[in-house]
Amino acid sequence: MNAIKNIIEKASKLGRKVVLPEGMDPRVITAACACIDRNICKVVVLGTPEEIAAAEATAKLSLSERGIEVIDYTKGDAELEKAYLESWNAKEAKKPAEKQKIIDLAGAQKTLRTKRIYFGGMMVKLGRVDGLVAGSIASTGDMLRAAFHTLGTQKGVKTASSCFILDLKEPTASGDGVLAFGDCAVMPNPTAEQLVDIGLATAQTYRELTGNEPKVAFLSFSTKGSAGGELVEKVQKAVELARPRFKEAGIRMDGELQFDAAIVPSVGSQKNKGGEIQGDANVFVFPDLNAGNIGYKIAQRIGGADAIGPNLQGLAKAMNDLSRGCSAEDIVGTICVTLLQSTTK
Repeated sequence: MNAIKNIIEKASKLGRKVVLPEGMDPRVITAACACIDRNICKVVVLGTPEEIAAAEATAKLSLSERGIEVIDYTKGDAELEKAYLESWNAKEAKKPAEKQKIIDLAGAQKTLRTKRIYFGGMMVKLGRVDGLVAGSIASTGDMLRAAFHTLGTQKGVKTASSCFILDLKEPTASGDGVLAFGDCAVMPNPTAEQLVDIGLATAQTYRELTGNEPKVAFLSFSTKGSAGGELVEKVQKAVELARPRFKEAGIRMDGELQFDAAIVPSVGSQKNKGGEIQGDANVFVFPDLNAGNIGYKIAQRIGGADAIGPNLQGLAKAMNDLSRGCSAEDIVGTICVTLLQSTTK
């Protein structure tokens, strides 16, 4: 349904800037050049001169010819290092004394001069750029640690999570051509409280990226008590905790719902009479990572949906992870997602 095309068009109108820490990857060089050639955004690439030269040679492209800023993070940056030192120690000071890991300036310098994602994260934190995209080489674990240690979570949210935007071949029965699934990549077994954070964050991401109003379903193998047990009870508790927060945010929400009751109006009207969601949901909160990851891949591989993500959410500022098998065009798409997310941070 052209979701990624719309996302790129929207991002191109923002006039924003992104940092790409993995300048040793030819795919990153290609994506950076594409952003300039297509007037999408300004770009900063991190890497040593040797890394950049080798990656440019492989990509057969030049960053300097396009005026793209390149920063050798190994040389250090006094402002970023001082800010990281202060931020780190402020967080550690809140812990019991026996658990504190206070660092000195040398420790902050070592981290930022050896960990490029941290360097880029501090650029985002200080507002030098609007967002960060990496992960074509770094692992998801590395990305999440850098995100937590440099950006942290947004106010009122304790849980960082992820979602996929599913661009459907055909619209749902209620007319939605784009859906959001969360969490599909980060939280293995979220608590009821964490499911609420995931639901709110996924609704926000859906609104940011599509411009559509979210209608959220908390999923289970049970609809409104049709089955029992601790797995169902977790979702039921999440729904009760979610009600006041979603009402305050002005977002429609319901649960616990089976997937058919959440997405098929004829089923929803039978199984959930009088409910807030009766087969017209467009944002789906899965009870755990097993269900979420399997669900989005079924939609992608059997249903033919284009899956955009994983999109990190719940962070204080915009930062996104890439699949290590990504293409340069995938990186461009993720850059645009990140820039749209940055507008509400």
